[in-house]
Amino acid sequence: MFLGFDFSTQQVKVVVIDQNLNVVHQNNVQFDSELPEFRTEGGVHLHSDRLTVTSPVLMWVKALDLLLDKMKGAGFDFSQVRALSGSGQQHGSVYWRKGAARTLNELDPERPLHHLLQDSFSVSDSPVWMDSSSTQQCQYLQAAVGGSLKLAEITGSTAYERFTGNQIAKLRQKRPVEFQDTERISLVSSFAASLFLGDYAAIDYSDGSGMNLLDIRSRDWSEVCLEATAPGLDQLLGTPQPSSSVLGAVSSYFVQRYGFSKSCRVVTFTGDNPASLAGMRLSDGDVAVSLGTSDTVFLWLQKPRPALEGHVLCNPVDWRAFMALLCFKNGSLTRERIRNERTGGSWELFSLALRETPLGNHGYIGFYFDVMEITPPAVGVHRFDANDSEVSSVSAQVEVRALVEGQFLSRRLHAERLGYSIIPGTRVLATGGASSNTDILQVLADVFNARVYTIDVSDSACLGSAYRALHGLTAESGHSFFDAVKKAPEPRLVTTPNVTAKEVNTHTHTHTHR
Repeated sequence: MFLGFDFSTQQVKVVVIDQNLNVVHQNNVQFDSELPEFRTEGGVHLHSDRLTVTSPVLMWVKALDLLLDKMKGAGFDFSQVRALSGSGQQHGSVYWRKGAARTLNELDPERPLHHLLQDSFSVSDSPVWMDSSSTQQCQYLQAAVGGSLKLAEITGSTAYERFTGNQIAKLRQKRPVEFQDTERISLVSSFAASLFLGDYAAIDYSDGSGMNLLDIRSRDWSEVCLEATAPGLDQLLGTPQPSSSVLGAVSSYFVQRYGFSKSCRVVTFTGDNPASLAGMRLSDGDVAVSLGTSDTVFLWLQKPRPALEGHVLCNPVDWRAFMALLCFKNGSLTRERIRNERTGGSWELFSLALRETPLGNHGYIGFYFDVMEITPPAVGVHRFDANDSEVSSVSAQVEVRALVEGQFLSRRLHAERLGYSIIPGTRVLATGGASSNTDILQVLADVFNARVYTIDVSDSACLGSAYRALHGLTAESGHSFFDAVKKAPEPRLVTTPNVTAKEVNTHTHTHTHR
């Protein structure tokens, strides 16, 4: 068996697969309801400045105790586990106190982890991805490396408040005593791996590229970024490792307390987004579009062009390749607003409007930013006719298509800016709530001029981690990730593009670029 853990914002969960990739066990611990003593809301503490957002690191440790106890209670046989891996919410950081390595090495199997490690962290509340309190440090880092585009070229992203480097810089300035008392800094992913390993686990290339510190091409820390963040920081971070590395055997603590086999291997943990890419089994040239509250686009890239928008990360399943991530806030909620206002709250009428309007919408297009968008940073609703003139209103049917085509054109345009190109055979994998609507997916197929598949990935980060645990065992002998997961169920083909999609797209594309 192979275990995949996910330490996400609101819960820690596990998926277990057998060697044929069948899911044989799942379990989870919800932070707010099952660990109420930490008083989190949505797994976090929102501080009074409304910018600082943290999570108690001991809550994550105690949640793991609880999760493994639940599995034991369900009669799960840990001795059958050959390897485990996991993922963590990206951009969170954990600060180990001086002497914590020794504690990790000498854990007493009679006692739960959260008792043993209660004095092992110099900072008890970890900054997480929702934190946006490090603007000053972002500006400093960008200036130090020669501007935002230069930083994106080195690290794959411009400076973001939530990125770990900027959080470390802020901590060093604002809390120098705690910083001085720190002997190792982990990401949430490598912290979780450290618990299983009984030693500090390396940060992997993929999650490491969400820190504004890793040079995504050399796959090592960038000197100029380290220097601008904290002198001697490389000592605190350790050496980054490929995402498929086997870090070692599981700690004797887990062998004695839960009955793990001594030969069970711990494979590098990674970030939740890279783990999802593995869970979706995205391969070279594919694009995955998650249609949820916000829309996320995942790309597999060979030759990235980092830009001022979006993120380029090292690829978690093939260390020579890259992945990109684009996030759009105006996703399902905007689609629901137009459904409510123009089709009386009915998805059936919304779908009918898409079926009854032509591809290209007679030149009408709209950009609907109900809330401040991330990519691009804009707000407001703008509708244009075939002559590029802004219009204040259009018919209900035209509006529905203008919204959906406009959203998907924006997804495609920003993907191409990061170096993605659609080639014959490109697959678009659709997931998330709106992926159940075939008419919305038909527009997606037409705009990308590619076949659209759906894939059931309710726990893609967990599943991806279990797949990566399996791959880790064979990676050293040259087996690819895709050899390891060839027995997994194939995505389902839902729709193919209309024959006229290519010409209409070429015309609309120039329109959108302007």
